Amino acid sequence: MRAVRALRRAARREWGPLRSAVRAPLAARGVRAVPLTLASVALTGLLQVVQNRSWGYGPVQTLGAVRADDPLWAALLRTPLSLFVPALDLPVWGALAQMLVVFGAAEICLGRWRTLLIAYAATLAGTMYARIGVAAGPDAFLGLPGSDARIVDTGPSAAVVALAVCVCCAYRARVTGAVVIVAMVAEAVLKDNLAGREHLAAIVAALLLCTSQALRGRQCLEGGSGTRSGAPPIRS
Repeated sequence: MRAVRALRRAARREWGPLRSAVRAPLAARGVRAVPLTLASVALTGLLQVVQNRSWGYGPVQTLGAVRADDPLWAALLRTPLSLFVPALDLPVWGALAQMLVVFGAAEICLGRWRTLLIAYAATLAGTMYARIGVAAGPDAFLGLPGSDARIVDTGPSAAVVALAVCVCCAYRARVTGAVVIVAMVAEAVLKDNLAGREHLAAIVAALLLCTSQALRGRQCLEGGSGTRSGAPPIRS
């Protein structure tokens, strides 16, 4: 019984703040609390249906398929849509479920525009890593073989990983965040492919964003500590 109570206390410490932050808006507004998440899931599902049609595969690839050997301008133009183009060799239902849970929690906890910023930053980090890794070659540290330049690089997985890490950082769910990072490192070691390494690039981007946010918050607090009135600093 002591072990069970200890586990419950640990679970409350780990997930309690996050659960409370997500539960209240959902209870008050329902699905209206996560419009970005619902739109993202719907767009991903639609693109999956379209790209599996003979008439739709070409347009989806033209607009949203990114490869490391593409011109940089073309890759940058396609990156926003590539986030929502699911990989053809993976079950789409898993990607949709991950987006629904992680994007939803991030949209409520971090805000709509910050969620979108982190998602695109993580996707862009993976895309740029692939280009740099291929250019460096397989003999370089964290380099990639030339064959990876022709791999189609799409899907929301990098964004999901980065958002999960950012939500865990924001709500002090350190164990969960560590589990996500360790799982991605294990994936990259056991199944050394482009997707696994891009997940690590997304984690690095997420940690940099979290660190930047934490430093900015600390500077605001330090800047407000010298107020002449003695009143606490105003929080926007």
